[in-house]
Amino acid sequence: MKFIFDNSYARELKGFYESSLPSASAAPELVYFNSSLANQLQLNQQNLNAAELADIFSGNRLPEHAEPIAQAYAGHQFGQFNPQLGDGRALILGEILDNDKNRFDICLKGSGKTPYSRGGDGKAALAAMLREVLIAEAMHALGIPTTRSLAVVGTGEQVFRDPPQPGAVLTRTAASHIRIGTFQFFAAREQYDKVKTLADYSISRHDSDLIDDKQRYVKFLRAVINRQALLIAKWMGVGFIHGVMNTDNITIAGETIDYGPCAFMENYDPKAVFSSIDHQGRYAYGNQPAIAQWNLARLAETLIPLIDSDKDKAVEIATEELNGFALAYQNQLRKVMRQKLGLKADNQSLNDTDDKLVTDWLDLLEKNTVDFTLAFRSLCDMADGNSEKLLDLFADKPDVELWLAEWQKRCKSEDALWGNTGSANESRANAMRKVNPWIIPRNHRVEEALQAASDLNNFSLFENLLAALEQPYIEQTKFESLTIPASASFTDNYRTFCGT
Repeated sequence: MKFIFDNSYARELKGFYESSLPSASAAPELVYFNSSLANQLQLNQQNLNAAELADIFSGNRLPEHAEPIAQAYAGHQFGQFNPQLGDGRALILGEILDNDKNRFDICLKGSGKTPYSRGGDGKAALAAMLREVLIAEAMHALGIPTTRSLAVVGTGEQVFRDPPQPGAVLTRTAASHIRIGTFQFFAAREQYDKVKTLADYSISRHDSDLIDDKQRYVKFLRAVINRQALLIAKWMGVGFIHGVMNTDNITIAGETIDYGPCAFMENYDPKAVFSSIDHQGRYAYGNQPAIAQWNLARLAETLIPLIDSDKDKAVEIATEELNGFALAYQNQLRKVMRQKLGLKADNQSLNDTDDKLVTDWLDLLEKNTVDFTLAFRSLCDMADGNSEKLLDLFADKPDVELWLAEWQKRCKSEDALWGNTGSANESRANAMRKVNPWIIPRNHRVEEALQAASDLNNFSLFENLLAALEQPYIEQTKFESLTIPASASFTDNYRTFCGT
């Protein structure tokens, strides 16, 4: 397998990382390989067998021109600032270009100690790495910006957790691993020359149209804000709860990263939390937009000296940009929700009407403890004239029927946009089925697949679930059992963990 590396971060950002080598794995075994992603990245694996791939993706054999580095970064973790974090169990091997000349990091996760391990072993458990595969690849299939999973290799060793678990190394790809916390690391040390160097590099890599712009730093901040607004709106549209939105887990590229204590909401509840360490609900489903804005404020603080030499003026400019997040997010969320409700018109005069329609719908879901995914998918059938599935979800049918009357009135107001009167309903329903998933990674199905793989070395449930999640909008009878919500007793007691 030939990696065509062009390692710009290692080349241009000396002092922003520590060089480090992966630890050897005793008996590496390839348990997952994403061949379609490998082809997209122009990685020719045709002449390699599973054992050779395991050697490469465990870190036992470094590809030619790899330059393994552990990146430095800081971060606010549950609101508390830690000035010294960094890649404690991850190494970026290098950067490659895909078929469209987009640049991607190739990163090993769970490959052993680094200079930033802070007393940890730098290892990862098999179940946690397979979770990242399932959720990251599901997010990709749902059309949500995300890091991707290229491979998982079992190390043949146990990692010391409670209880001990089989170890593994994940190979992750990302548009970059530059985080808000990366900027914080140098700003906290008042090394603003390095903040500037990092900002210039980031602009060159992610916003190259701004390179020669005199206002490039404020426009860079705006670009990051807009990417986060889009990302969070898409999370909210599928009921995804990240679970650990610390500033070291927020990338400037606008991709979802670090699938530790994440989960998908079942019954609609803005207060839904599944993370075992989020005792106060800081990162609850409904709090995610506000937390995103809070995190972006931390990025803005690091850029103040670059925005303007007059600090007061720079703060005013940055504050104005941050205040724009709410509008950017609301616009993105409105777009997401209009599509989910089968509404095509993007008309400012309809904003209040459509926002109320969405709010009233969500209030009905919460009041009736209705499954978020099933409700929207059943609404697709309702658009097609089949009300049975949807009404069966609600205990309070009169209230939902009143809402449906308002929704149908709103739909009729733009039937002409969907074709002639006879085809409007069918066209709308088909469009809705392309944005309202039939299947998501149901938490109980994820757990049973991970348990079978970790405890029994049985990957059949994992492979079956992954296959289903790769086509989330297509109804496939063979996967129907995977779409059924968990029992209330499971969901009420379900907790996710960091997997560190």
